[in-house]
Amino acid sequence: MTMFKCFKLQASLFSGALLISTCLSAQADDLADANKLFKQTQYSQALDKINEILTKKPKDAQARFLKGLVLTEQNKADEAIKVFSALTNDYPELPEPYNNLAVLYANQGQYDKARLSLEMAIRTHPSYATAHENLGDIYAKMASQAYDRALKLDHGNTATQTKLAMIQDLFGDTSRKPSRSEVATSTPAVVVKPPDVATQSADVKPATTGHAATSDQSKEVLKAVQEWAAAWSAKNTSKYLAHYAADFKAPKGASRTAWEAERKERINKPKSIHVGINNPNTSFIDTDHARVEFRQSYAAGQFRTSSSKTLLMAKSGEKWLIQEERVK
Repeated sequence: MTMFKCFKLQASLFSGALLISTCLSAQADDLADANKLFKQTQYSQALDKINEILTKKPKDAQARFLKGLVLTEQNKADEAIKVFSALTNDYPELPEPYNNLAVLYANQGQYDKARLSLEMAIRTHPSYATAHENLGDIYAKMASQAYDRALKLDHGNTATQTKLAMIQDLFGDTSRKPSRSEVATSTPAVVVKPPDVATQSADVKPATTGHAATSDQSKEVLKAVQEWAAAWSAKNTSKYLAHYAADFKAPKGASRTAWEAERKERINKPKSIHVGINNPNTSFIDTDHARVEFRQSYAAGQFRTSSSKTLLMAKSGEKWLIQEERVK
C-alpha cells in the first residue's frame, strides 16, 4: 500500500473571510514575535510566547491558529487536533482550521474524518483551492485502499491492477518508509509559513456580505428544493425537469435536450429512488438569486451514496428554479 505525501496544510487565515478590527499594538508585537520565532523554527520559545498571549486573550484566533501550526511541527498531532477542533467550534466560518484538521487526520490514516473536515472547509469557502486539492487526494487515497483490498481478494484482476498503478503513477512511488523529518513535520510536500499576524485582529467575526434574506424567502427556496427532491424520488421526470430554469447550465457543456434525455433515462431505469436533503444552508446573492448547500443522500435499489451539493437558484415569477447544479 502506498503512502501519499501530498496533503497541504494551510499556513494562515483568510483575511478576506474576517472583519478586521484594531488590536492593541503590544499584543500585535507579541504575536509578531511568536511568528518570528516560528519562522526561525524555535518552536518551544514560540509556544511560550503564544501561551502568554492566550493567557490574556484566550479566544485570540490568530494566536490559537499559530499554536496549532507549532504543535504540528513538534509532531504533537493529538494536541494540534484539539487546537484546530476548538477553532472550528468557535469560528465555524473559517475554512483553514478544517483544512488543517483534515491534514492531521489524513496523516493518521483517518480518511473519513479528513474527508468530512475538507467538505466543511469547502462548504464554508467554496473557492478554497487547497481544500479542493486535498479532498481529491483523500478520494485517491481511499480508492487506492479499496483497489488494494480488491487485489488481495482477486490477484488476477488486471483492471484493478491498472487502476491502482494509475494512482501510484499520479502520486509517485512513495512505498518507501518516510524519513524521520518527513514524519515529524506532518506537512508533506509543502513548506509551512506562519500567518501574517501583524495586521490581524484577535477579535474575529464573520463577514456580513451578500443579501440579507427574510425567513419567508429562505422557506420558499428550501420548499422548492424539497419539491425537486420529492419529484426525483417519485420518478416524476416532467415535474423534476420543471424545477430547472430555462438558462440552466447543463454539465460538461451538454445541450439542454441531450441533458434532459440522459436524466430521464437515469431516473426511469431503477425501480425505486430516494433522494434526501440534509443540513441545507441557504444564502442570498440578491433578492432574485440564492445559493443552497446541503448533503444529498441518494438510494436506488442496492446502490447508496452521499455527496455535498450546491444549487444556484434563480427566481422566475413566483417560482425558484435551479440555474446551476454543482457536486463537490
